[in-house]
Amino acid sequence: MEEKHKGARASAGVTQPRGIEQIIKAAIDRGASDLHIKAGDVFRARIDGKLVPLTKQRLTPEQTKAIAQHLLPSDEDRGRLDRLRDYDCSWGMPGVGRFRVNILRQRSSFMIVMRVIPFDVPTFESLSLPSILSTVAGAERGMILVTGVTGSGKSSTMAAIVNHINQTQNKHIVTLENPIEFLHRDISCSVTQREIGVDTDDFRAGLRAALRQDPDVVLIGEMRDAETIDTAIKAAETGHLVISTLHTPDAISTVSRVVSMFPLEEQEVARLRLAEALQAVVSQRLLPRADGHGRVAAVEILICTGTVRDLIRDAKRIAALRDYIRDARDQYGMQTFDQHLMELVADDVVTYETALAAATNPADFELQMRTLRRRSRVAAPGQ
Repeated sequence: MEEKHKGARASAGVTQPRGIEQIIKAAIDRGASDLHIKAGDVFRARIDGKLVPLTKQRLTPEQTKAIAQHLLPSDEDRGRLDRLRDYDCSWGMPGVGRFRVNILRQRSSFMIVMRVIPFDVPTFESLSLPSILSTVAGAERGMILVTGVTGSGKSSTMAAIVNHINQTQNKHIVTLENPIEFLHRDISCSVTQREIGVDTDDFRAGLRAALRQDPDVVLIGEMRDAETIDTAIKAAETGHLVISTLHTPDAISTVSRVVSMFPLEEQEVARLRLAEALQAVVSQRLLPRADGHGRVAAVEILICTGTVRDLIRDAKRIAALRDYIRDARDQYGMQTFDQHLMELVADDVVTYETALAAATNPADFELQMRTLRRRSRVAAPGQ
């Protein structure tokens, strides 16, 4: 009986600030990227891409609600917790880290998903991103789109671009985020960070206001509708550098998605405007490292040369972009996913099996790798 009561007390302890924070710290120490807290389940953390249990005791709905209250930023929010359905905020734990928090309802109970935001603002080097991104970040105007599925590291790459500009140029950078993730200090630039729902009503209102705030660079956390994209393209057309994200898997689908978000009768004009405004598309996928420690980004990079702009303008030629990216690698620093995957395999960063599963064209990737290995074997005896 005593054991039962002890278990109940231990379970109740996780809802206390110290208990929650101990579990969160343990997850961070193990390299977690996300934490899942759900009524009826144990604490779970995503470590090296896999969701693993951290505790043995399942949480009750009351315990999960108490944790949600602890994470909410204000008394006003805590007072309306029972009316919340989907809620985003950020939360910090001194000496451990900052978190992007999403509080949701499932089966009428609360669930909390926490994304870890490191204290240190990332760099191209710390993320092992291609060096050509330094050139991309040096653009004076236009639009840079960072794309990929949820959890592919888009926010980190955008933060690294902003960080590079902040270190190397003298500009005013305005960011619109939901919520603010990485905190940028003013270094060579002045950085104004605005949180949606706190500092401005929504992305559309924030973007319209940003253009009156003398910005050189505008970061938009996400472009969700045609009006926001239209305003973003206008900003690029009027001499600003715009950085934003889309949930698209590669460069070609990014161009198609932007155009398709406009009404049918406006799509031809949108295609022409995008062809002029776009500077680069950086698409990425996170893959587990071969040594089992962490993940690495496989990156496709499209840089808008005159030829790329011509291909984007013509809907019938858009499919030719992939071949052009592949062939222009040496001259312009572009690369397809499959080219980068081959490089990661050759450098023993990811396994061949992992790369093959992530390849855009697995059959072609297999053939290219076989050819590469044959060349390596032929070259080896003479070395």
